[in-house]
Amino acid sequence: MLVLCRTFFRSYLVAAAFNTRGLQCIGLAYAMEPGLRAIHSDPDAFDQAMKRHMEVYNSHPMWAPLLIGIFLSVEIKIAKGLVPATLLEDIKTTMAYTLSAVGDSLFGGSLLGLWGLCGACLAVSGHPVGVALLAVSMLFALNVFRAATFLAGYKEGFRILKRLKRWDLINWGRRIKVVNAVMLTLFWMLAVPRAVGALGVIDVIIISGLGASALTEPRFPREMAFAALVAAGLCLTLFRIS
Repeated sequence: MLVLCRTFFRSYLVAAAFNTRGLQCIGLAYAMEPGLRAIHSDPDAFDQAMKRHMEVYNSHPMWAPLLIGIFLSVEIKIAKGLVPATLLEDIKTTMAYTLSAVGDSLFGGSLLGLWGLCGACLAVSGHPVGVALLAVSMLFALNVFRAATFLAGYKEGFRILKRLKRWDLINWGRRIKVVNAVMLTLFWMLAVPRAVGALGVIDVIIISGLGASALTEPRFPREMAFAALVAAGLCLTLFRIS
């Protein structure tokens, strides 16, 4: 258990030694080292295992614990002779890049925006304690997610990927972006109280509809969607004030 704890906490440093040659490979090898040393008692086998994880690696940091857990699970099977070492080498890069795209959409493009917009709404409405509580809650939830996925990856190995597929995370990211469009409108209404009222509700409907339509359309660039929402919100707000 101590080895797993050391490996998990090292997963926070995966991106700390980012480089242009192997991307996050140094951080990955550093995180894997305690587990690999416990799994491979033979020095030559340990060296070979470390070399496997010094190849090019890059993924979203939120998936690092899950991937490290999966890699440890596979390394145990390699040490027992149940699977060839080439199995890990063949699928590691593909799996990491696939999850990286999901992580960028869900965490970077959706949840981070929702967190920021909720915090902004609480701040402009005069609830600084709410901003702090939101930050603590989000950080706690994200770290629980990291720990849970690490253990699941370690115990289940590649089988955990089937469960991730059932979670439909890409579409959840799109749904959260729709919520973000509503939260952006709410922020404008809270920031300019004179625009709030019966007519302000119409603003919510108009801008939320535009945001939902734009953010769920994969061919519509996010930058254009954001610019259109800002322009629509400012025009409606200025019109209400005047």
